[in-house]
Amino acid sequence: MQERLERPDESIGLRKIVVYRDVIVTEAGEALAQPARRASVAAVIRNPWVGSGPASDLSTEQARIAPELAKLLTDRLIASLGGVDEIETFGKAAIVGTAGEIEHAGALIHTPYFGNLVREFLQGESIICFADTRAEAGETLVVPLWHKTHAATRSHYQTISARVSDAPRADEIVVIAAASTGPRPHPRIGDRMTDPTVTAETLEVVPS
Repeated sequence: MQERLERPDESIGLRKIVVYRDVIVTEAGEALAQPARRASVAAVIRNPWVGSGPASDLSTEQARIAPELAKLLTDRLIASLGGVDEIETFGKAAIVGTAGEIEHAGALIHTPYFGNLVREFLQGESIICFADTRAEAGETLVVPLWHKTHAATRSHYQTISARVSDAPRADEIVVIAAASTGPRPHPRIGDRMTDPTVTAETLEVVPS
């Protein structure tokens, strides 16, 4: 669904926000004990660095824009999934338009001005998994998710696809935060805490 903002924040070049949410109630013909809920929130902003060149300093705009995005995205993510206590996984992503550098996408999600605040607002502890790319409008980006406090919890490794049909335009960046309320449907592939030790030496047959 698309949400019309009451007060568009023009200081960060915000054009639109897109919120996506899905709820999986059955998998492989069987109901889940708890429905699996996932959501992503994408903000489309003007790229402040278009045409600035690879030697330009990104830090000033990075420190100004990224915290605003972190709050804007996580507020809507929390609302979409029923509260911060419901959220168990998180992920982040960015798509830069074709007139920008891939570094422009990274500048808005790979620093403390975004990542640390997203982690704080979603009450997490783990490093946030991510995806970024440069693409034309309408590109789908697969955003990885993992547990917000125990990143090695394999049952919570999952993805959500994010797409904005008319973004990013060449001079825009799409910044995304995503989360889910629990593990994949019917998780049963073990966990790093209970896995046996597996090396080439411990296996009787190793592919050549």
